[in-house]
Amino acid sequence: MPDYHGILICGEVAEGKTSTMTLELIRTGRQLGDALHQPLSLLLMGRNIKAAAGEAAAFGVDKVYWTESDPFAESLPDLYVAIISRVCEQITPSIILFGQTDMGRDLAPRVAAGLGTTACMDCVELAVDQATGALLQTKPVYGGNARAVWASAEYKPMVITMRPRALEPAEPDSATKGEIIQIIDAADAALLKGKLLEAVREDAKGIKIEEARVVVAGGGGIGGSEGFGLLDELAGILGGAVGISRVPRDEAWLPAGNEVGQTGHIVSPDLYIAIGISGAPQHMAGCSGAKCIVAINKDPDAHIFKEANFGIVGDYREVLPVLIEKCRAV
Repeated sequence: MPDYHGILICGEVAEGKTSTMTLELIRTGRQLGDALHQPLSLLLMGRNIKAAAGEAAAFGVDKVYWTESDPFAESLPDLYVAIISRVCEQITPSIILFGQTDMGRDLAPRVAAGLGTTACMDCVELAVDQATGALLQTKPVYGGNARAVWASAEYKPMVITMRPRALEPAEPDSATKGEIIQIIDAADAALLKGKLLEAVREDAKGIKIEEARVVVAGGGGIGGSEGFGLLDELAGILGGAVGISRVPRDEAWLPAGNEVGQTGHIVSPDLYIAIGISGAPQHMAGCSGAKCIVAINKDPDAHIFKEANFGIVGDYREVLPVLIEKCRAV
């Protein structure tokens, strides 16, 4: 039986820099490492990430493992799983952390299956039971209407994904510098079961919706793509991102990448403004982690008002221009 010890973060690099989600995981991992008296390691994989690995070493991790190669691609999970599994065989971590991102949702279950353990997805809080030493994993259930806590001690390593914005990102610490270790020949390309034929990237503008502190979301009540001009204007003033529910996605009013809900992004902004959204459980599961929800809907009986902290009953075409004017003045 291996001696499982330590915490491993499987991080992500975006445009040459350590992603915000990874910095959030570092804060979580550091807190767990201090509570369990275990070291914290970070693994970065991809193209042109040597500089990112060097920068990440200053955020409170003990070791940064990194590997880069031309064949890397986001759509080749077999390669990433092989690398993560190899690192886990070498350092035998007791906890493996991913973000609840496209990468994390894809890789975490595969890694857990390969290591013969379990995965707990979409957690919003991790803590240590001081009496038993068990890891307490909190995650939303019943469409975000309740939270459940799992206590894990039997299966090692424990594979966990964390919801974005569950914690503030880690800050750089000039007093510490983690050891940087390059992984050579991390995985054999012969392990790949798939082949990347073409990559088509969506022309994304502005802040990523899962990282935004403010999300202005529209639903079927917007009535069409032209109505989202007001939402985009309000989001711009507030420094936020525009989201949608399932109806605008199905009607192609906005790209599918803007969707919030069980079939879209899980977001936890400081402010979530829901406009023309009924408040179906499938949608609320994606935004229940928001610190404050403001609902605007002309139907006074809409379920969204039961979930919201503040509500405005009215037509968004009349409400938003006034709200935009007030926000712009502030």
